[in-house]
Formats: sequence, C-alpha cells, structure tokens
Amino acid sequence: MPLRVIFQKEARFGSISDTQQYWFPRPIRPLTMDMATQKYTYAYAAVSVSDGVLETLIVPHVNSGCVQIFLDEVSSKHPEDRIVMILESSG
Repeated sequence: MPLRVIFQKEARFGSISDTQQYWFPRPIRPLTMDMATQKYTYAYAAVSVSDGVLETLIVPHVNSGCVQIFLDEVSSKHPEDRIVMILESSG
C-alpha cells in the first residue's frame, strides 16, 4: 500500500463590507464602507507532496462534522493509499 503525505489548510472567505450613509452638512452625502460581516464560507484544501494532487472542498462551517466530510472525501479519492495528513496549527 503506497504512502501519500498530504498537507492541509483551511481558509475563511466572507462578505465583510457594507455601504452606509453618514451625517454630513448639506448637500454632502458621502457613501462609506462599513465593516459589517454578513456570511462566511470556508474552504479546505490539501496537497500531496509526491505528485502535487490538490483536493478541495467548500463547506459552510469549520467544525468536526465538516472536517470529517473532508477527510472522507480525500480518502475516497485515494482508496489504494495509506494517507498521512499534516494539519495546520492555529496556535
């Protein structure tokens, strides 16, 4: 059984800007950008060291359930390999 070494990373993408009006003396009414988060989407990616194969998955959350879905997806695409996945450290 071949060994496949994979490095994993996740990222968060979201809408973080919103247009707002603020008070100014008449007739000025500038539009400014306000940092108001609406929604996030998360992406998991893992790349294989030996051949550069990239596995990706877009999910609505980062939690143990979504991580398990990603792990199941990666393992299903490489059924003949023993996989060692190095996960990113947030600390």
